[in-house]
Amino acid sequence: MSTTALATTSAPDVGVPSEPAVVPTVRRRRRIDGTTTDPLGVRACSGTDLDPRPRLVHSARTSQPAGRRPVEPEIEPSALQLTRRGRAVLTTLSVLIFGAAIAVLGLRAAGALEPEPQFTRTVQVQVGAGDTLWSIAQTTNPSDNPAAIVEQIADLNNLRTVADVVPGQTLDVPVR
Repeated sequence: MSTTALATTSAPDVGVPSEPAVVPTVRRRRRIDGTTTDPLGVRACSGTDLDPRPRLVHSARTSQPAGRRPVEPEIEPSALQLTRRGRAVLTTLSVLIFGAAIAVLGLRAAGALEPEPQFTRTVQVQVGAGDTLWSIAQTTNPSDNPAAIVEQIADLNNLRTVADVVPGQTLDVPVR
């Protein structure tokens, strides 16, 4: 506080004119063109429309006798409840999806565990110009899977890569 303010508040002097009271100035914000201070229209809504949490239902008794714990509010049940028919449909659908998944996995496992074709003898084949292991496997065993036969040819002839096959080379090829 200033000394002038202390002098005027401590004791009023009779007959001495007092200084006018200092009024603090209020700083106002600059007004932006195009804005208004009119209230905006607001649509009323209940809090349940905005709040995803369950509403609490309070007990009818608001006052508790002394020495008793207050009754905890109960959570209102959900508006969506499954009927007996809905539970049956949901269960059936779950069983069908689970069964289909097991069937697919079982078929894949059975396909992977099938034994490789058993060959009874081998034939010697001379590699011609432009021949590949795949084409040799298809010509010698047309009814079998060429990939399995190519693996067998590579194992029998100790081939590590496809580049190991040269025209004129003689290969042992398994056949039924």
